[in-house]
Amino acid sequence: MPTYDYVCTKCEHEFEAFQSMKDEPLKTCPKCKKRALKRLVGGGSGLIFKGSGFYITDYKNKSSGGSEKSSAKDSGTAAKSTDAKAS
Repeated sequence: MPTYDYVCTKCEHEFEAFQSMKDEPLKTCPKCKKRALKRLVGGGSGLIFKGSGFYITDYKNKSSGGSEKSSAKDSGTAAKSTDAKAS
């Protein structure tokens, strides 16, 4: 359900309302209680991706074997610590 922006033409109160797209626009200002609301045109909210994009190679290490060796070391250390806890 989208969020709509409204402004009162009498008291200039601005607010947002969370409504279904099927609902009629609001007419009564919640602040001054007059029937003078106007729904504003909003840009909407969406995902904006800027830049060249996101690729798997963007996160790849520059050295070809460095990450594999460190992960093998870490998994060996983890296995030793679980063995020590089990004893």
